[in-house]
Amino acid sequence: GEIKEASETYNVIGNMNEFQVTIGETTFGGREELSDPHGIMDYGSLIYVALQRSRTAKEAIKVMTDLVKEYGYYSSGESFSIADPNEAWIMEMIGKGPGVKGAVWVAVRIPDDCIAAHANQARIHQFPLNDKDNCIYSPDVISFAREKGYFNGLNKDFSFADAYCPLDFGGLRACEARVWSFYNMFCSGMGEMYLPYIQGKSKEPMPLYAKPDKKISVRDIQWAMRDHYEGTALDITNDVGATAYKMPYRLSPLTFEVNGQKYFNERPISTQQSAFAFVAQMRANLPDAIGGVLWFGTDDAATSPLTPIYVTSTVVPECLRDGNGSMLKYSDTSMFWITNRVAQFAYLRYNIVGKHVREFVDMWENQMLELVADMDTQIGSASNAKKARKVATELSVDNAQALFGAWTKLDKFLMVKYIDGNVKGQDENGDFVDNGNGKDIPGVIEMPGYSEKWKRAVAADKGEVLKVVK
Repeated sequence: GEIKEASETYNVIGNMNEFQVTIGETTFGGREELSDPHGIMDYGSLIYVALQRSRTAKEAIKVMTDLVKEYGYYSSGESFSIADPNEAWIMEMIGKGPGVKGAVWVAVRIPDDCIAAHANQARIHQFPLNDKDNCIYSPDVISFAREKGYFNGLNKDFSFADAYCPLDFGGLRACEARVWSFYNMFCSGMGEMYLPYIQGKSKEPMPLYAKPDKKISVRDIQWAMRDHYEGTALDITNDVGATAYKMPYRLSPLTFEVNGQKYFNERPISTQQSAFAFVAQMRANLPDAIGGVLWFGTDDAATSPLTPIYVTSTVVPECLRDGNGSMLKYSDTSMFWITNRVAQFAYLRYNIVGKHVREFVDMWENQMLELVADMDTQIGSASNAKKARKVATELSVDNAQALFGAWTKLDKFLMVKYIDGNVKGQDENGDFVDNGNGKDIPGVIEMPGYSEKWKRAVAADKGEVLKVVK
């Protein structure tokens, strides 16, 4: 379909525009009967068209809701994170069914001293009906629910999530659990308080937002994106499914059956099936030319580094260019494919190789955080806006390509160091140790073998066949 052209559009880099407006999303599905296959605007189109046309988060909300009202909403239920340097909102939206234009929606502003998260399950329950500064919603968000038979109580008791996306087991353990893990990292007591909810023993839902123990840094969010429930009651790195190498992933499908009983695999924040991840840094104390930095990475957040891209950039780095390889075509110059190569190798022995990869991720991002201040100065000291864009572009491209080169070297290094399940030793300079008879023959080789838990499991399963006898 077609929509009316805007008289002016703005520069967009990934999920952020030149005014530091950022939009992210998770799909919650919700009531299947409310999807409209005839709508023109799907959630992806809403995000990128709104970024092209909005200077603030609140303006983006209006653009998105006006578009679905005029052209129809194609997608199922969706949660949007919409933010600018001064405000952060969560908006949840779902259509009205086949052939019916528009959507029902509610948007809540997150208080400045709080954090919020959503993960494929509607999160807005009750909301203020008379606080336009902090909550806006479609006029029929409650009446439409009554009409469809989703709600019949008092307006003050209306829950968007309960009406349009009733919680089920999958929504609880595969979705809400990830939000729980996020809050557990930053808010004392919340992990313990809401664990019964996550386990299905309590019906009291988690709040939409919560006040953290301290201010949250860019670094905090980058590492929160890499969580696998480590150190919590849902930790998946210690059971037999983790293999001998503490693998924090479980392959799809999420559920399986044994002797007629259904089971499920935990779904952590970080997953091997990610295409890309980003952390948007919006800085109100700086001009837009240098304020907005999109920390962007391809593939699994846990094993892939994020590189800073200034949102006034006008050129996409070759390693991140659209069309440079695809899901069905390998490319030697694609960041997506080199991060996948490294990740696939890390998955084989995660507690050994994966740990090494995460050290490189940490080193790169710390280095980039230190460089951002210097890059801010270089861009800000440009004589005019055109020159500033040029400098921002060059710095963003150079960093991305430098990261690609570093990860290409890491891929080769990991192959040499960890081939065949062994670990080659290195000296204090990082050089591989030889055996004294020739530089091409390794001298120190470790053989990590398997974990004690794995050994006991194998002994119990096949001990009579594998037992050493006289």
